Amino acid sequence: MTNGRCFRHGLRLHSTAFETPTPVTSSSPSPSAPAAAPRNVVKRVLVLRYSQSGQLDEVAEQIVAPLRADPAIQVHEEVLRPLAPYPFPWPFLAFFDAFPESAHMKPQPLAPLSLTGEEDFDLVILPYQVWFLAPSQPVAAFLKHPVAARLLEGKPVVTVIACRNMWLLAHEKLKGMLADVGARLIDNVVLTDPGPTLATFFTTPAWLIWGRKRGFWGMPDAGLSTEQIRGTGRFGRALRDALGKNLERGTQPLLAGLGAVRADAKLLVSEKAGTRSFYLWGKLIMAAGGPGAWQRKPLLLLYVLFLIALIVTVVPVSLTLQAILRPLFRGWLTKMTAQFECPSGSATDRTPLYDD
Repeated sequence: MTNGRCFRHGLRLHSTAFETPTPVTSSSPSPSAPAAAPRNVVKRVLVLRYSQSGQLDEVAEQIVAPLRADPAIQVHEEVLRPLAPYPFPWPFLAFFDAFPESAHMKPQPLAPLSLTGEEDFDLVILPYQVWFLAPSQPVAAFLKHPVAARLLEGKPVVTVIACRNMWLLAHEKLKGMLADVGARLIDNVVLTDPGPTLATFFTTPAWLIWGRKRGFWGMPDAGLSTEQIRGTGRFGRALRDALGKNLERGTQPLLAGLGAVRADAKLLVSEKAGTRSFYLWGKLIMAAGGPGAWQRKPLLLLYVLFLIALIVTVVPVSLTLQAILRPLFRGWLTKMTAQFECPSGSATDRTPLYDD
C-alpha cells in the first residue's frame, strides 16, 4: 500500500480510546493545524528504551539525535531495566523460558524508574522489540506500571518496532495497552530484517542464542542493515519540525509520507497460529512453576521438539495452501494491509524532504 489509508473496519483485537487519524500527505500543516510554537518554548520529549542486543538502541539514537541537537527540545531518556536482567546472548533454555510470560503478557518487574508520573511531556517515543509475537517484557512491564497511567494519559506516542518480520499481532497488543492508559498512538515505525524469511529462521536464533550476527553458509547477516538504521534519522528530523509547529497536539500522524511502515498481511495466519501455540503451551509451562524453575525445563524441551516438528511439517503445507488460496482473499489482504499500516502509512512522498 502506498497511500497509507486507514480503514475504520478490519482487524480489531482491542478497543482503542481514539479514532485512527488520516495520514497527511505533505509537509505543510493543514489550515486547522495548531500555530507554530514560539522558539523560546521548550518542547519536552520522553524516550522509553529497552534493547537487549543493542540494535534498538542504535535505531533510537538515530531518531533522537536531531531532537537532542535542537535547543528548543529537551529530551529525557528512560532506560527500562528488568529487576532480573535478561542476558545477551540468551542461553538456549533461558531464551525459551521467556516465552510463557511473554505470550501471556505477564512480564517480570522492572527496577525502580527515575520517573514519578508527575512529569509533563509533549511527545513520547517508544521503541520496542517483539518477543514471541508480543511486546517485549520490559516494555509490557512499563505499560502495566502505575507510573505509565499517570505519565501517558492523553499524550501522543510514536512507537518504533525492530524485529525479524512478524509484528502485526504484537502491535495490536501494544495498541491495547496504550489505550488502557489513555495514550494517543499517532505514529508507528516498523523496521524488519531484510534477509529472506527462510534464512532468518536460522540467522536470528544464531544471533540471539549464540551471539553470531555475521551470516554463515552463504546467508546474510542477522538483524537490520546499516542503511536501514541510518535511514531512521529522517523520522527524527520530521518529528523535530513537527514539534516546532505544535503538530503533536493535533490528530494527524507526524511521519506520514516517510515510508514508516510496510505491512505484510499474508503473515497474519501464521501469526495467529503461532500466538495460539505460545499461549496454550505457555499456560501449561507456567503451571509447572515460575521463570527459571527446574520443573519447567522438561516441558520447554518438549515444546522445542514440537516447534521443530511444526516448522518441518505443518508450516510448509500451510504456506503452500495460503499461496494457492491467496487470489481468493486479495481484497481482504489489501484491506488488512492498509489497516496494519495505520496511522503512518507506507507512502514515501515526503521522504526527499528529510533524507540526508
